Amino acid sequence: MCPRLPWTACLLRLTAFSIIFLHTAAYFGLTAKEPVALLPAPLAGDVQSGRAHLKQCEQLKLTRKQKRLCQREPGLADTLRDSVRLSLLECHYQFRNERWNCSLDGRGSLLKRGFKETAFLYAVSAAALSHSLAKACSSGRMERCTCDDSPDLENREAWQWGLCGDNLKYSTKFLKKFLGQRKTSKDLRARVDAHNSNVGTLAVKSGLKTTCKCHGVSGSCAVRTCWKQLSPFHETGRLLKFKFESAVRVVSVTNSAMGETELVGPRRSSHAPRATDLVFLEDSPSFCRPSRYSPGTAGRPCAKETTCDSLCCGRGYNTALRLVTFSCHCQVQWCCHVECQTCIQEEEVYICKH
Repeated sequence: MCPRLPWTACLLRLTAFSIIFLHTAAYFGLTAKEPVALLPAPLAGDVQSGRAHLKQCEQLKLTRKQKRLCQREPGLADTLRDSVRLSLLECHYQFRNERWNCSLDGRGSLLKRGFKETAFLYAVSAAALSHSLAKACSSGRMERCTCDDSPDLENREAWQWGLCGDNLKYSTKFLKKFLGQRKTSKDLRARVDAHNSNVGTLAVKSGLKTTCKCHGVSGSCAVRTCWKQLSPFHETGRLLKFKFESAVRVVSVTNSAMGETELVGPRRSSHAPRATDLVFLEDSPSFCRPSRYSPGTAGRPCAKETTCDSLCCGRGYNTALRLVTFSCHCQVQWCCHVECQTCIQEEEVYICKH
């Protein structure tokens, strides 16, 4: 599947954009037309088996080398699946009020272009996989990796006391091996995709904090144990969304001194974009109307005072009423519970016109 692709393109295939329907809680996979692979749910009856991961690895669309690595890493298949869910849910959340809302429709066509939205997909996918692997190590879900290299802290003791650090160092090293990171390609699109994927992993790394716990009489800090802990992925998603808003359009130029191609920013300046900037190659479509890139915004709910003007693209919106239930008139009863009534009220909702 991936031998001739840059590792970043392979990453998007591996973190297959399966999704949880907004109206149900069930997974569904992509069609064969999408340039990504399906990460299936665990096989019924096999989850309890010690060799279940072998079957899960066989079901993934991996290269032969990647399947071997997967089979030697119990827990990796589940971690890949977790990263898919994490990246999709975060993408939907960050773009919930945007014209492009990370819809599955048109994903295949969008990934072939150099839009800002494509840059975000590469970044959030790389970030989710890096985050999920580091967390899987610290939680003991993967047998061949453990806690981070916190000094004076044995892994068994760390797990027992909840002090196991997230192993981002192992995650980064393993990803390079698993995804077969190659030397930077001369192809402009491949360089852009690799750059944006690296932005995602750097965003995860920027959220790695040192957390400490004190030990001693009456909570004194006579002895202190410290370990590395990743920020919640929502913070990484928020950072990447901020980078999306300030993404830099780039072109490729040849460095006459080195004879190598470089990415440069607006007006062909001599300054390359920073390693932490998302970069793109072409302007995005409006996403207002259905196209091969998105289903458009018709029928999308919006907030009257804040998002309707932008989401509805000047077409206006319809107003409807719906009944919502909520807990009300709550009282604390002796001794130790709360009793509430159920109230119903009408609520206005706003839907973009077709």
